[in-house]
Amino acid sequence: MKQVVQNYKSGELAVLDVPVPGCKPGGVIVRSTYSLISTGTELMKVSEAGMSMLGKARSRPDQVAKVVQSVATNGVPATYRKVMGKLDSYTPLGYSLCGVVEQVGAGIDDVKVGDRVACAGNEHALHAELNWVPKNLYTPVPDGLAPRHAAFGTVGSIALQGVRQGEPQLGEVALVIGLGLIGQLVVQLLAASGVRVVGADPDPVRCELAESLGAAACGDPASASVEAAVAELTDGHGVDQVYLAAGGGTNQPVELAARLSRDRGRVVDIGKCRLDLPWNAYYEKELDVRFSRSYGPGRYDPEYELDGRDYPIGYVRWTERRNLACFLGLLARGSVDVEPLVSHVADFDDAVETYQSLKDGELKAVAVLFRYPEQAVEAEAPAAVDVPAVKVKPHPVRAAKTPVRLAFVGAGNYATSMLLPHLAGRDGVDLSTVVTTTALSAANAKRKFGFTEATTDLDAVLGDKSIDAVFVVTRHSSHAELTRRALLAGKTVFVEKPLALTEDELAGVLAAVEESGNDRLQVGFNRRFAPLLGEARQRFGARTGPASLRYLVNAGRLQQGSWYLQQGTEGSRFAGEGGHFIDTASWLLDADPVSVYAVATSGGEDLQVVLRYPDGSTATISYVTTGAPGFPKETLDLVADGKVLRLDDFVRASLYFEGTVGRKKWVSSRLPKARDKGQNAELAAFVKAVRSGGPMPVPLESLVATTAATLAVRAGLAGGAPVTLARAR
Repeated sequence: MKQVVQNYKSGELAVLDVPVPGCKPGGVIVRSTYSLISTGTELMKVSEAGMSMLGKARSRPDQVAKVVQSVATNGVPATYRKVMGKLDSYTPLGYSLCGVVEQVGAGIDDVKVGDRVACAGNEHALHAELNWVPKNLYTPVPDGLAPRHAAFGTVGSIALQGVRQGEPQLGEVALVIGLGLIGQLVVQLLAASGVRVVGADPDPVRCELAESLGAAACGDPASASVEAAVAELTDGHGVDQVYLAAGGGTNQPVELAARLSRDRGRVVDIGKCRLDLPWNAYYEKELDVRFSRSYGPGRYDPEYELDGRDYPIGYVRWTERRNLACFLGLLARGSVDVEPLVSHVADFDDAVETYQSLKDGELKAVAVLFRYPEQAVEAEAPAAVDVPAVKVKPHPVRAAKTPVRLAFVGAGNYATSMLLPHLAGRDGVDLSTVVTTTALSAANAKRKFGFTEATTDLDAVLGDKSIDAVFVVTRHSSHAELTRRALLAGKTVFVEKPLALTEDELAGVLAAVEESGNDRLQVGFNRRFAPLLGEARQRFGARTGPASLRYLVNAGRLQQGSWYLQQGTEGSRFAGEGGHFIDTASWLLDADPVSVYAVATSGGEDLQVVLRYPDGSTATISYVTTGAPGFPKETLDLVADGKVLRLDDFVRASLYFEGTVGRKKWVSSRLPKARDKGQNAELAAFVKAVRSGGPMPVPLESLVATTAATLAVRAGLAGGAPVTLARAR
């Protein structure tokens, strides 16, 4: 693989061929998509490497002190050999990137191969095609967030940690000195926190950029404009906080901070600038000087960074990794915008020329990204997701005796509110066993719904030949594996959506079908069973031409702490419930989709998913979380052959069409007492199939096609192009 390196003695920059890193336990191998050049820290290192030995010594007095100590301990010859050996070696560059997991080490269970992650660390997020990154220095990238933006994760975390050290309060006024990459991010973070910001930088272009990103006023620190702006915004009291994001050897930032701070204000040092504190100025105002250490707690702690030992959240709220995830979340929601900061995107092969242009001043930039070769390949290659063929020679189905004996694996909110109330007390149904991971939840379900037994032993249930069917109603990440095991045990299976979160999981389920000959599977796509929608579809009648379908899902925001937000393990929110809406569209159009195109809003919260069908029909699913909570959750319009079908949140349906005597309209005869999204009818159909041994309510091929289309949404968001659903032959 290739990696950017520098010889600190000679200043030479090169792109070297180096061995691929090994995948050690506790981390992952990540193939870089974009990496970010820190135009502050990295250029300072590059510039220092070009200095004479005396210049290097002057720029790093801390290292000179170590050399002096080594001479005292080891003598001049040994110290000289040690220092020159270190100087005359290649060192890496880079510490902020976005890439795709290529290999997972032992002990890692929060990401898998193919996941996109943002990575941090000046030893682990290097300008290299492949990096080994330990667990606490990567975090999954939210769906819809562009990889080039996720590459800002580390510098964003540095800015975020600096702002946390300043403890900003709503309505305060802050001064940011230095409007380079870190300073621009600090400005946006403060503005998002409700703080009014004044910026100081001698570059008018950077001042203008900061004002466009939320600063109230910016100017040259040597002019009177900054002081005037501070006086106006603070009624002459001075700013509450100062953030030092400037570099260089001048003491001007520290002096300016003292002059423009209010009494007992806070001064936070984020960058590497000269800090000769003017004693009188800082003493008289009793200024609180704070340092921000890189990305956050955990930095420089090998047990945290290398061994993966996290700090308890109750004691350390914001660690390196939590800051990284938080910043990506701000990007995904649109609270911070890094696109205006991208001055240049260079191919990775042109790294040496890019650094030289930055060093010489030919390329003036706030942020520069390296784009890796795989990015171009991905853009050119047509994206496709396989729709696996269903290969099975079903064994003869044994019709269940009455009553049908059912077991539930999981007894959470959905199971106890939407499924079990329709099964408890139903004629011909025996709720045999409930299986949960905690004993008390199993006991509660047994008492409330009348299960014969409650247990935490899944193997015993799967081995019980008297149980006819198993319901899998657990968290999403376990659906595929539990379904696979139940099929291999010969059970008829009802699994709540989603069936699978990855193509590999879907393939594993179908492998179990093929191995066992058991294709008795139903996924909880209940909307096609809703009585009101069924009547409306019947009245619409058969189509003669292609249709256009629009499905608005006003999903709303999730409560803080919801396990649906655990995207690293449970998949995205759309991956969890999007199959509902794809299945409904496909059922109404009586076909399976052939391609998927997905795009997210700039904040990444709202999705538009366009499905194309074999006859030219299209379905657009607008999945939004930013709408008004009082608006209906689901509205659907189906247009074809001069007819329009309208469904309003499963409480009202109407059909507009042209008749022989003019325009006609059908409206559902009465409003249901409550929304009926089809769970009762779905369960009745499932129980009937189990009891009779007849066909399952939904063909397995349809379940597979819907699952593959749902998985294709993520691929479409990552690639920015339509994804073909390639059916295996």
